This record gives sequence, structure tokens and C-alpha cells, in this order.
Amino acid sequence: MARKNYTLLTEFILLGLADTREQEVVLFFFFYVIYTVTVVGNVGMILLIRADSRLHTPMYFFLANLSFVDVCYSSTITPKMLVDLLSEKKSISFVGCFMQMYFFIALATTECILFGLMACDRYVAICNPLLYSLIMSRMVCLKMATGAFAAGLVNSMVHTGYVSSLPFCSSNVIHHFFCDTPPLFKLSCSDTRLQESILSTFAGVNMVGALLVTLTSYSYVLFSIFRVHAGAGRRKAFSTCASHLTAVILFYSTSIYTYLRPTSSYSLNQDKVASLFYTVVIPMLNPLIYSLRNKEVKKALWNMITRKRVPSFLGLFGKFSALNRVH
Repeated sequence: MARKNYTLLTEFILLGLADTREQEVVLFFFFYVIYTVTVVGNVGMILLIRADSRLHTPMYFFLANLSFVDVCYSSTITPKMLVDLLSEKKSISFVGCFMQMYFFIALATTECILFGLMACDRYVAICNPLLYSLIMSRMVCLKMATGAFAAGLVNSMVHTGYVSSLPFCSSNVIHHFFCDTPPLFKLSCSDTRLQESILSTFAGVNMVGALLVTLTSYSYVLFSIFRVHAGAGRRKAFSTCASHLTAVILFYSTSIYTYLRPTSSYSLNQDKVASLFYTVVIPMLNPLIYSLRNKEVKKALWNMITRKRVPSFLGLFGKFSALNRVH
């Protein structure tokens, strides 16, 4: 009977973020600007790293992968949210809901692992500089990045498989702005304690495991910086690590609050706010954090801008000179 009710469900209704039409219009323009900045900032970071040969290092390779994940990660949630803010009926098909959940969890898991890989990269670069090029070779970096994406896809397959197998027979109204596991558990008419425990364990292993790797690596890095490096070298290394840690703290503080706290303390409104940070705001902040605190990125950006301006100016000057010679 539960299976029958489950198969009859064809769509979900997303309640979204706002209660009035005026709020929806304001939020639409606000999040439209954020999404535009997110796409421009992250795609710009990828193109900048690809264009400047001085940024063809393991650190910027992982940063380009992080920017790619952030674009896809935000695009999984934000466009649908923007459409819903202007729609009367905020519906999403059953298949569309779990497709959104699948890619969201896969990309979020990949981002967690990429933060850990970036921390390991900084650990090798600062604590073992003589072996850095040997340990962090191009092939090793490719395998590490591929492993991060593969782990994200497998983890998401487990999560999505468990949640999509639940019988939804009481209501199809999701008290959220996208398809996420906590509000979908609330809709199930079966006992979900076992599924919640299993998925919490998976989430804990991935999140906490990646976080421990990240914090352990940066602990060694900071200790090495204060013990060995001096002057400009210390400031550069500390600035790089500080930007990485800022991004890590912003991401983990909101995601751990949402997924690794007791179910009894689950709050729909609080979770919407926390979810907005790690799904919409943080993908926008990451390229800003890494560029504003990184002299190499700012220098590469300035060089790209001046290279484009100078040829254009010289071309116009040449045409003007030729015209004068004709006259």
C-alpha cells in the first residue's frame, strides 16, 4: 500500500522563501544579482587560471576545480529558486526533485573533499617544499580531483537512493526552497529513523572526515609558518592559508548546523537561512575570498586587463596615424 502511494506521487510543491508577493520580487532581484556575481566570478577565475601560465600550479588547479563546482553547485539550486519567486505555483516534478537532490549532494560532497585536498596541497608546499613538485605532480593532482568527483557521485547515489525509496503519502508540500533531505524526511508517512541514522553517518564521515583532514593540515602549516618562515614569506603563506580557512569556516559552519545536529532541533525557518548561505551566498564569496587575499591572482588579473587594453590602444593609434598620413 505504501509503495502504491509512493508511485502515485508525481510532483512536490515548494513553499519557497517569502510569504508575500512584494517580498518575492525583492528577493528575486537580490538573489539574481548574487547568482550573476557567482557565475561571473567563478567562470572568470577558471579562465584567468587557464590563461596565465604562472597560475598553472597544483594550488590553482584545485582552485579552478572549486570554482567549477561552485558554478554547478549554485546552478543546481538558484535558477529554480528564481523561477519559483516569480511563479504562482512553485511545483517540481518527482524526478526533477531527486535529480536536483542528487547533483546538490554530489557537488557539496565534492566541495568538502576539494577543501581537504587544497589543505593537503598547502601542507606539502610549506612543510615539504623540496618534495613539492614530486609529490604534487600533474598526474597526482588529476587523480585526486577525479577521486573527489567520484566520491561525491557515490555518496549522492546512496543518499538519493534512500530518500527516493521512502513512501510519501501524507503531503507533497516541501517547507523549503529546494529538495533537501531533512524536509523530505518530514513528508514521509513511514518511520524514517533508520534512514536518518544511516544518512547522518554517511554525512558525518564525509563532512567531519574532510574537515579533520583540512584542520590537521592547516595546523601543521601554521606551526611551520611561525617556526620557520620569516618576513615576506611568512606573510604570503599566512595570507594564502587565511583565505582558505575563511572559505572552509563559512562552508562548514552552515552545513554542519543543517545536517549534523539532532533531528529534534530541526527548525524549518532556521534551516532555510543556513541553506541560503551554503547554496547561494558561499559560492559567490569563494572567488572573492581567494582573489582579494591573493596577490598572484590580482596580478594575473591586472596583467590580463592591461594586455587587452594596450593592443586595443595601439591598434587605434596605428589607424589614426595611417589616416593622418593619407591626408
